Amino acid sequence: MSAGAVVVTVVQAAVLVALSPLLVGVMRQVRARLEGRAGAGVLQPWRDLRKLLGKEPLTADGVSWISAAGPLVLVASSLLLCALTPVLGTATLDRVPNDLFVVVAALLIGSVALALVGLDAGTAFGGMGSSRHMMIAALVEPTVLVSVYALSIPVGSSVLSHIVEARLDHPATIWSPVSLLALLGLAIAIVAETARLPIDNPSTHLELTMVHEAMVLESSGRDLAWLELGSWLRLGALLGLLATLLAPWGVATEVTALGLVVAVGALVLKLALIGALLAAVEVFLAKVRLFRVPELLAGSFVLALLAVTASYLVAS
Repeated sequence: MSAGAVVVTVVQAAVLVALSPLLVGVMRQVRARLEGRAGAGVLQPWRDLRKLLGKEPLTADGVSWISAAGPLVLVASSLLLCALTPVLGTATLDRVPNDLFVVVAALLIGSVALALVGLDAGTAFGGMGSSRHMMIAALVEPTVLVSVYALSIPVGSSVLSHIVEARLDHPATIWSPVSLLALLGLAIAIVAETARLPIDNPSTHLELTMVHEAMVLESSGRDLAWLELGSWLRLGALLGLLATLLAPWGVATEVTALGLVVAVGALVLKLALIGALLAAVEVFLAKVRLFRVPELLAGSFVLALLAVTASYLVAS
């Protein structure tokens, strides 16, 4: 195992831990400004985390150890996702490479942990949110898998670092029809996976519409802090992956101090731009009705499938 790969992996996880709450703060601030409000500031998510981490969790009668372990499993899987996503450098660990299937498995572990937390309290809202969450996850995970697989076909490898390196070496492939179809399908899947509009509304508590908020409704104190941090890390890692595939410039192909500094600066810029764009689009969107969500996600899967078919045709 090379020392450079270890450094890149640790730095990626640390940088995304620092940036993900700020990304959420930027998105909330952009929405507030566009809606004519002052907003709480980009540092408010960090203040919320500090406050929640200082409080003892209150649990409902009859909950099991899952309510305490679930948030920690979600954070651990999110940290693994952050470490394996090549947003800063393309050096990869030998024993745990940032393979597409490993990344999707880490996503799935977090999704199951979050759903179990929602079910464990035994409330109607928790069960409703968990069932909706797993329905969405069953449609989203294959789309993520197929979208990135379409990009891996010309490279001949499902390792994400190799895909990013290939896009750096051949920038023309970024704007090819195959790439645009795959990235569009991936973007819709990421919006659904991270509980954003129009799939879910992160700022609502209406029982007929909420998905993520219903699962964490019975959590409090430190448990709620871990659940929020884990969800924000997933948002940061997935938007970072989308931004890196769309604009791979700045990613370090060799592990040097200067290269990592440049990569961190590029990542901050990419996340700020893509987060602000997503928040601005959300201002003009309404949440779609729940029974229309499968239709939207099926459309994203079809886009990803078309990208795979086109990629094979181009390769032949």
